[in-house]
Amino acid sequence: MATTPTSTPGPKTNRIGLQVLDYKGGKTTLCAGCGHNAISERIIDACFEMGIKPERVVKLSGIGCSSKSPAYFMNRSHSFNAVHGRMPAIATGAMLANRTLLALGVSGDGDTASIGLGQFMHLMRRNLPCVYIIEDNGVYGLTKGQFSATADLGSKLKTGVINDLPPIDTCGLAIEMGATFVGRSFSGDKRQLHAMLKAALAHNGTSMLDVISPCVTFNDHEGSTKSYKYVKEHDEPLHEVTFVPHFEDISVDYEPGSATEVTMHDGSRLMLRKLEEDYDPTDRLRAMHRLAESHDKGEVLTGVFFVAPNKPTFLELLNLVEDPLGTLPQAQVRPSRSVLETVMEELR
Repeated sequence: MATTPTSTPGPKTNRIGLQVLDYKGGKTTLCAGCGHNAISERIIDACFEMGIKPERVVKLSGIGCSSKSPAYFMNRSHSFNAVHGRMPAIATGAMLANRTLLALGVSGDGDTASIGLGQFMHLMRRNLPCVYIIEDNGVYGLTKGQFSATADLGSKLKTGVINDLPPIDTCGLAIEMGATFVGRSFSGDKRQLHAMLKAALAHNGTSMLDVISPCVTFNDHEGSTKSYKYVKEHDEPLHEVTFVPHFEDISVDYEPGSATEVTMHDGSRLMLRKLEEDYDPTDRLRAMHRLAESHDKGEVLTGVFFVAPNKPTFLELLNLVEDPLGTLPQAQVRPSRSVLETVMEELR
Protein backbone atom coordinates (compact mmCIF):
# COMPACT_ATOMS: atom_id res chain seq x y z
CA MET A 1 0.00 0.00 0.00
CA ALA A 2 1.51 3.30 -1.08
CA THR A 3 1.92 6.03 1.50
CA THR A 4 1.42 9.71 0.83
CA PRO A 5 4.59 11.69 1.59
CA THR A 6 4.14 14.37 4.23
CA SER A 7 5.36 17.86 3.46
CA THR A 8 7.31 19.88 6.01
CA PRO A 9 5.59 23.21 6.72
CA GLY A 10 7.62 26.24 5.72
CA PRO A 11 8.65 29.11 7.96
CA LYS A 12 5.85 31.28 9.35
CA THR A 13 5.20 34.42 7.34
CA ASN A 14 3.24 37.56 8.12
CA ARG A 15 0.54 39.28 6.13
CA ILE A 16 3.03 40.71 3.60
CA GLY A 17 4.84 37.40 3.15
CA LEU A 18 7.93 38.14 5.26
CA GLN A 19 9.55 35.95 7.89
CA VAL A 20 10.79 37.05 11.31
CA LEU A 21 14.33 36.80 9.93
CA ASP A 22 13.50 39.67 7.57
CA TYR A 23 13.14 41.93 10.64
CA LYS A 24 16.37 41.03 12.40
CA GLY A 25 19.57 43.06 12.45
CA GLY A 26 23.17 42.51 13.41
CA LYS A 27 24.42 40.59 16.42
CA THR A 28 24.21 42.68 19.58
CA THR A 29 27.38 44.01 21.18
CA LEU A 30 25.59 45.17 24.32
CA CYS A 31 26.23 43.52 27.68
CA ALA A 32 24.72 40.08 28.22
CA GLY A 33 21.38 40.49 29.97
CA CYS A 34 20.95 44.15 28.99
CA GLY A 35 17.28 45.20 28.93
CA HIS A 36 17.86 47.05 25.66
CA ASN A 37 18.22 43.73 23.85
CA ALA A 38 14.81 42.62 25.13
CA ILE A 39 13.32 45.82 23.71
CA SER A 40 14.92 45.14 20.32
CA GLU A 41 13.36 41.67 20.34
CA ARG A 42 9.92 43.12 21.09
CA ILE A 43 10.34 45.65 18.26
CA ILE A 44 11.15 42.80 15.86
CA ASP A 45 8.12 40.81 17.00
CA ALA A 46 5.77 43.82 16.87
CA CYS A 47 6.85 44.92 13.39
CA PHE A 48 6.60 41.34 12.11
CA GLU A 49 3.11 40.88 13.51
CA MET A 50 1.98 44.30 12.27
CA GLY A 51 3.22 43.42 8.78
CA ILE A 52 5.32 46.57 8.46
CA LYS A 53 7.55 46.71 5.40
CA PRO A 54 11.15 47.13 6.70
CA GLU A 55 12.12 49.35 3.76
CA ARG A 56 9.44 51.83 4.84
CA VAL A 57 11.00 52.30 8.31
CA VAL A 58 13.62 54.90 9.18
CA LYS A 59 15.48 54.05 12.40
CA LEU A 60 16.83 57.05 14.31
CA SER A 61 19.04 57.38 17.37
CA GLY A 62 21.41 59.69 19.21
CA ILE A 63 24.38 58.71 21.39
CA GLY A 64 24.60 56.11 24.17
CA CYS A 65 24.09 52.38 24.70
CA SER A 66 20.45 52.78 23.66
CA SER A 67 21.44 54.43 20.40
CA LYS A 68 23.33 51.32 19.35
CA SER A 69 20.10 49.31 19.49
CA PRO A 70 18.80 50.13 15.97
CA ALA A 71 21.71 48.13 14.56
CA TYR A 72 20.16 45.02 16.10
CA PHE A 73 16.80 45.06 14.33
CA MET A 74 15.54 45.54 10.76
CA ASN A 75 18.80 45.77 8.82
CA ARG A 76 16.80 46.39 5.63
CA SER A 77 15.51 49.72 6.95
CA HIS A 78 16.90 53.22 6.58
CA SER A 79 19.00 54.34 9.55
CA PHE A 80 20.58 57.51 10.91
CA ASN A 81 22.69 57.73 14.08
CA ALA A 82 22.61 61.40 15.10
CA VAL A 83 24.80 63.31 17.55
CA HIS A 84 24.03 63.39 21.26
CA GLY A 85 20.49 64.58 22.00
CA ARG A 86 19.71 65.61 18.42
CA MET A 87 17.69 62.66 17.19
CA PRO A 88 14.36 64.63 17.27
CA ALA A 89 15.68 67.15 14.73
CA ILE A 90 16.73 64.36 12.36
CA ALA A 91 13.35 62.64 12.79
CA THR A 92 11.55 65.89 11.98
CA GLY A 93 13.62 66.45 8.85
CA ALA A 94 13.14 62.87 7.66
CA MET A 95 9.36 62.99 8.06
CA LEU A 96 9.07 66.40 6.39
CA ALA A 97 11.07 65.09 3.43
CA ASN A 98 9.14 61.83 3.14
CA ARG A 99 5.83 61.52 4.98
CA THR A 100 5.38 57.93 3.76
CA LEU A 101 8.13 56.72 6.10
CA LEU A 102 7.53 55.24 9.53
CA ALA A 103 9.94 56.96 11.93
CA LEU A 104 11.15 54.76 14.79
CA GLY A 105 13.43 56.60 17.19
CA VAL A 106 15.38 54.90 19.99
CA SER A 107 16.94 57.09 22.66
CA GLY A 108 18.14 56.81 26.24
CA ASP A 109 17.40 58.64 29.47
CA GLY A 110 20.69 60.54 29.17
CA ASP A 111 20.27 61.28 25.47
CA THR A 112 16.67 62.48 26.05
CA ALA A 113 16.41 63.96 29.53
CA SER A 114 19.72 65.85 29.67
CA ILE A 115 21.44 67.23 26.56
CA GLY A 116 18.44 66.43 24.35
CA LEU A 117 15.67 67.71 26.62
CA GLY A 118 14.96 70.84 24.56
CA GLN A 119 14.63 68.91 21.32
CA PHE A 120 12.54 66.22 23.03
CA MET A 121 10.01 68.77 24.29
CA HIS A 122 9.59 70.41 20.89
CA LEU A 123 9.09 67.04 19.21
CA MET A 124 6.37 66.20 21.74
CA ARG A 125 4.52 69.51 21.25
CA ARG A 126 4.59 69.22 17.46
CA ASN A 127 2.96 65.78 17.46
CA LEU A 128 5.22 64.56 14.68
CA PRO A 129 4.18 61.11 13.42
CA CYS A 130 6.85 58.90 14.97
CA VAL A 131 7.49 56.31 17.65
CA TYR A 132 9.91 57.59 20.31
CA ILE A 133 11.27 54.88 22.63
CA ILE A 134 13.32 55.80 25.69
CA GLU A 135 15.43 52.90 26.96
CA ASP A 136 15.54 54.09 30.55
CA ASN A 137 18.13 52.64 32.95
CA GLY A 138 18.80 55.70 35.12
CA VAL A 139 22.54 55.86 34.36
CA TYR A 140 25.07 56.84 31.68
CA GLY A 141 26.21 53.39 30.58
CA LEU A 142 28.93 54.53 28.16
CA THR A 143 30.67 56.76 30.72
CA LYS A 144 30.80 54.36 33.67
CA GLY A 145 27.39 54.69 35.27
CA GLN A 146 26.81 58.22 36.56
CA PHE A 147 23.24 59.17 37.48
CA SER A 148 21.05 60.35 34.62
CA ALA A 149 18.24 62.87 35.01
CA THR A 150 15.68 60.05 35.39
CA ALA A 151 17.44 58.43 38.38
CA ASP A 152 15.11 58.15 41.36
CA LEU A 153 15.61 60.30 44.43
CA GLY A 154 17.61 58.37 47.03
CA SER A 155 18.92 55.72 44.64
CA LYS A 156 22.54 54.65 45.06
CA LEU A 157 25.46 54.26 42.64
CA LYS A 158 27.89 51.35 42.82
CA THR A 159 30.33 53.80 44.41
CA GLY A 160 27.86 54.48 47.25
CA VAL A 161 26.90 57.98 46.08
CA ILE A 162 23.25 58.79 46.84
CA ASN A 163 21.16 60.70 44.32
CA ASP A 164 19.72 63.82 45.99
CA LEU A 165 17.95 65.25 42.94
CA PRO A 166 14.34 64.48 41.96
CA PRO A 167 13.90 62.63 38.64
CA ILE A 168 12.45 64.01 35.43
CA ASP A 169 9.33 62.05 34.55
CA THR A 170 9.52 61.84 30.76
CA CYS A 171 5.96 60.51 30.54
CA GLY A 172 4.50 63.41 32.52
CA LEU A 173 6.56 65.83 30.46
CA ALA A 174 5.45 64.25 27.18
CA ILE A 175 1.77 64.48 28.15
CA GLU A 176 2.14 68.09 29.27
CA MET A 177 3.97 69.09 26.06
CA GLY A 178 1.44 67.53 23.70
CA ALA A 179 2.37 63.97 22.76
CA THR A 180 -0.71 61.99 21.75
CA PHE A 181 0.32 58.47 22.82
CA VAL A 182 2.24 58.13 26.07
CA GLY A 183 3.03 55.02 28.07
CA ARG A 184 5.58 53.25 30.23
CA SER A 185 6.59 49.61 30.34
CA PHE A 186 9.32 47.32 31.62
CA SER A 187 11.71 45.45 29.33
CA GLY A 188 11.02 42.26 31.29
CA ASP A 189 7.26 42.45 30.75
CA LYS A 190 7.14 40.90 27.29
CA ARG A 191 3.38 40.75 26.96
CA GLN A 192 2.68 44.33 27.98
CA LEU A 193 5.57 45.88 26.03
CA HIS A 194 4.72 43.86 22.94
CA ALA A 195 1.11 45.05 22.98
CA MET A 196 2.07 48.68 23.62
CA LEU A 197 4.60 48.69 20.79
CA LYS A 198 2.00 47.43 18.34
CA ALA A 199 -0.41 50.16 19.49
CA ALA A 200 2.32 52.79 19.21
CA LEU A 201 3.20 51.70 15.68
CA ALA A 202 -0.43 51.99 14.66
CA HIS A 203 -0.89 55.47 16.19
CA ASN A 204 -0.90 58.52 13.96
CA GLY A 205 1.08 61.09 15.91
CA THR A 206 3.86 61.10 18.46
CA SER A 207 3.98 57.81 20.38
CA MET A 208 6.32 58.11 23.38
CA LEU A 209 7.20 54.98 25.32
CA ASP A 210 9.43 55.11 28.37
CA VAL A 211 10.75 51.58 28.90
CA ILE A 212 12.52 50.76 32.17
CA SER A 213 15.54 48.84 30.90
CA PRO A 214 17.99 47.63 33.58
CA CYS A 215 21.73 48.16 33.15
CA VAL A 216 23.36 44.94 34.34
CA THR A 217 26.81 46.55 34.47
CA PHE A 218 26.42 49.86 36.31
CA ASN A 219 22.99 49.76 37.93
CA ASP A 220 22.63 46.26 39.31
CA HIS A 221 23.39 46.59 42.99
CA GLU A 222 21.80 47.23 46.36
CA GLY A 223 20.10 50.60 46.41
CA SER A 224 19.27 50.70 42.71
CA THR A 225 15.66 51.13 41.67
CA LYS A 226 16.18 50.16 38.03
CA SER A 227 18.05 46.88 38.24
CA TYR A 228 17.99 43.09 37.90
CA LYS A 229 19.25 41.08 40.83
CA TYR A 230 22.47 39.26 40.83
CA VAL A 231 24.56 37.37 43.32
CA LYS A 232 28.17 36.47 43.38
CA GLU A 233 28.70 33.62 45.80
CA HIS A 234 31.79 32.91 47.89
CA ASP A 235 33.60 36.04 46.75
CA GLU A 236 36.77 37.11 48.47
CA PRO A 237 37.84 40.35 46.79
CA LEU A 238 41.53 40.65 45.97
CA HIS A 239 41.09 43.66 43.76
CA GLU A 240 38.19 45.40 42.01
CA VAL A 241 37.05 43.61 38.87
CA THR A 242 34.13 44.62 36.67
CA PHE A 243 32.16 41.48 35.99
CA VAL A 244 29.20 41.37 33.58
CA PRO A 245 27.15 38.24 34.32
CA HIS A 246 24.51 36.75 32.09
CA PHE A 247 20.94 36.92 33.33
CA GLU A 248 17.71 35.76 31.83
CA ASP A 249 15.02 38.38 31.33
CA ILE A 250 12.84 38.94 34.39
CA SER A 251 9.28 38.46 33.17
CA VAL A 252 6.25 39.71 35.03
CA ASP A 253 2.59 39.09 34.27
CA TYR A 254 -0.35 40.45 36.20
CA GLU A 255 -3.94 41.54 35.80
CA PRO A 256 -4.94 45.17 35.12
CA GLY A 257 -5.55 47.10 38.32
CA SER A 258 -3.07 45.08 40.38
CA ALA A 259 0.47 45.75 41.52
CA THR A 260 3.41 43.38 41.33
CA GLU A 261 6.62 43.70 43.26
CA VAL A 262 9.69 42.34 41.49
CA THR A 263 12.42 41.58 44.02
CA MET A 264 15.95 41.85 42.67
CA HIS A 265 18.87 39.58 43.68
CA ASP A 266 20.49 42.51 45.47
CA GLY A 267 17.40 43.18 47.56
CA SER A 268 16.14 46.27 45.71
CA ARG A 269 12.57 46.18 44.48
CA LEU A 270 10.66 47.44 41.47
CA MET A 271 7.01 48.16 41.88
CA LEU A 272 4.87 47.87 38.72
CA ARG A 273 1.30 48.97 38.72
CA LYS A 274 -1.04 48.70 35.74
CA LEU A 275 -3.94 51.03 35.16
CA GLU A 276 -7.44 50.05 36.24
CA GLU A 277 -9.83 48.64 33.66
CA ASP A 278 -12.09 51.67 34.08
CA TYR A 279 -9.23 54.10 33.53
CA ASP A 280 -9.90 56.64 30.76
CA PRO A 281 -6.68 57.11 28.74
CA THR A 282 -8.11 60.12 26.92
CA ASP A 283 -8.31 62.14 30.16
CA ARG A 284 -5.12 64.22 30.18
CA LEU A 285 -5.54 65.61 33.70
CA ARG A 286 -6.30 62.16 35.11
CA ALA A 287 -3.17 60.81 33.48
CA MET A 288 -1.03 63.50 35.14
CA HIS A 289 -2.71 62.84 38.49
CA ARG A 290 -2.08 59.07 38.33
CA LEU A 291 1.58 59.61 37.48
CA ALA A 292 2.02 61.99 40.42
CA GLU A 293 0.17 59.56 42.68
CA SER A 294 2.46 56.70 41.70
CA HIS A 295 5.54 58.79 42.52
CA ASP A 296 4.20 59.49 46.00
CA LYS A 297 3.68 55.75 46.57
CA GLY A 298 7.17 54.86 45.32
CA GLU A 299 5.77 52.81 42.43
CA VAL A 300 6.69 52.60 38.76
CA LEU A 301 3.38 52.95 37.01
CA THR A 302 3.08 51.02 33.73
CA GLY A 303 0.55 51.00 30.94
CA VAL A 304 -0.85 53.40 28.39
CA PHE A 305 -1.38 56.69 30.22
CA PHE A 306 -2.73 58.98 27.53
CA VAL A 307 -4.06 58.70 23.98
CA ALA A 308 -5.46 61.47 21.77
CA PRO A 309 -6.04 59.74 18.42
CA ASN A 310 -7.77 62.63 16.67
CA LYS A 311 -5.33 65.47 17.28
CA PRO A 312 -3.80 66.82 14.02
CA THR A 313 -0.21 65.81 13.38
CA PHE A 314 2.59 68.24 12.56
CA LEU A 315 2.46 67.22 8.90
CA GLU A 316 -1.27 67.93 8.75
CA LEU A 317 -0.83 71.30 10.43
CA LEU A 318 1.73 72.27 7.78
CA ASN A 319 -0.68 71.29 4.97
CA LEU A 320 2.02 69.32 3.19
CA VAL A 321 1.21 67.84 -0.20
CA GLU A 322 0.60 64.11 -0.37
CA ASP A 323 3.68 63.46 -2.49
CA PRO A 324 6.86 63.27 -0.39
CA LEU A 325 8.79 66.53 -0.61
CA GLY A 326 11.96 64.57 -1.24
CA THR A 327 10.51 63.18 -4.48
CA LEU A 328 9.32 66.48 -5.97
CA PRO A 329 11.31 68.02 -8.84
CA GLN A 330 13.45 71.06 -8.12
CA ALA A 331 11.14 73.28 -10.15
CA GLN A 332 8.36 72.67 -7.58
CA VAL A 333 10.33 73.10 -4.38
CA ARG A 334 12.80 75.83 -5.34
CA PRO A 335 11.52 79.42 -5.79
CA SER A 336 12.23 80.93 -9.21
CA ARG A 337 14.71 83.79 -9.61
CA SER A 338 11.86 86.27 -10.03
CA VAL A 339 10.36 85.22 -6.69
CA LEU A 340 13.75 85.58 -5.01
CA GLU A 341 14.23 89.04 -6.50
CA THR A 342 10.79 90.08 -5.25
CA VAL A 343 11.62 88.93 -1.73
CA MET A 344 14.99 90.70 -1.80
CA GLU A 345 13.33 93.90 -2.99
CA GLU A 346 10.86 93.79 -0.12
CA LEU A 347 13.74 93.58 2.33
CA ARG A 348 15.56 96.68 1.04
